[in-house]
Amino acid sequence: MKLHWQIFIAIGLALAAGLLTGEEAGFGTFRFYDAYAFLGTLFLNALKMLIVPLILASIICGIANMGDLTGLGRLGGKTITYYLCTSLIAILIGLILVNIIEPGIIDGEPVRDRVGLSENVEEITAKVSGKGAGDITGVFLRMVPTNIVAAAANGQMLGLIFFGLLFGYFMTQVEGQKKGVLLSFWNAVLEVMMKMTDWVMKFAPIGVFGLVAKVVASTGLDAFLPLLYFFFTVVLALLIHFTLVMSSALKYIGRVNPLRHYKAMLPALLTSFSTSSSSATLPITLECVEKNANVSNRTSSFVLPLGATINMDGTALYECVAAMFIAQAYGLELGLTTQFLIVLTALVTSIGVAGIPAASLVAISIILLTIGLPLEAIGLILAVDRVLDMCRTSVNVFSDSCGAVIIARSEGEDQILQKP
Repeated sequence: MKLHWQIFIAIGLALAAGLLTGEEAGFGTFRFYDAYAFLGTLFLNALKMLIVPLILASIICGIANMGDLTGLGRLGGKTITYYLCTSLIAILIGLILVNIIEPGIIDGEPVRDRVGLSENVEEITAKVSGKGAGDITGVFLRMVPTNIVAAAANGQMLGLIFFGLLFGYFMTQVEGQKKGVLLSFWNAVLEVMMKMTDWVMKFAPIGVFGLVAKVVASTGLDAFLPLLYFFFTVVLALLIHFTLVMSSALKYIGRVNPLRHYKAMLPALLTSFSTSSSSATLPITLECVEKNANVSNRTSSFVLPLGATINMDGTALYECVAAMFIAQAYGLELGLTTQFLIVLTALVTSIGVAGIPAASLVAISIILLTIGLPLEAIGLILAVDRVLDMCRTSVNVFSDSCGAVIIARSEGEDQILQKP
């Protein structure tokens, strides 16, 4: 059975179990509520365990596998500029909508009690205030840690990501056998971490069951109204980016018919939606872009694999909305500096997110740690994460394909999307 069906079934069972048992039901000193909490916490701990090595290996390999960055030239510059711009636009769309809709606030009150968040609000407010204190330069100072091991241990992920970017870049400057050894080592680490992530995600139905059952047992079904608002906010933001932003870029920058490109990319979009993996969809994306959109292999073979590594528009948007939703749920009013930090962290972490299902949960953990929010809040969004994962992966893949078309057009390729 596919993982998403397992998760949907787990959510249904969790609803029933939570409503039937409540917080007090059990046998002797054993309470079902404690069992739910144990399963949910164990799953979250497993996700936290993956954060440092997965992100570090993903970023280093993503940069190092590009080859000699000094030789990328015009094509590389256009590609990276496009990816950074579209990801930033996606994040800002999410930020604007989550501030307008405010899914974490219902009837003028934060939803923390409805959804069973137990962390002390005063302590969280103090942490977040500390993260947002000072001017913008403090954000960049935190990106360069004095001790990279201490930064990883203390959850200072921006510093770890910056180190990974530098390490990956300077790996490309090493000559001879040493470069091959380093590249083989980090590619092997990434492969192992992706296998570990796949293994942990096999237990996602059990973890989701525990997390959802715990919330329902303590709060009833009131917890799911905020999730509907959150779900609606993310889907609306993704839809705006997928239709308005991408079609405008195709029409006015690429000077092609957007409808033809939507039609050309349909097989890849359906595959990405069903697999929730931009990496697994890459062969089909390449085929659609080359055969259906008529982009040259020279352009597509460079732009698309790079995009599957560093261009995650939908994921970056989702990370931003999720972090803001969790902050609203705790009743926190985030200042401009903290919101800028969320935008910056979402942009940087989206570069390092592995193209596999649910990898964005790791990135969301990084954002929460960076701004001082507790990781327990991830349990809030797990009930709807799988469906949103399918949606945001399709946006990621479509943005990659639009980049290939736009960059190919800028390189003088005139045959693109000429056939209906």
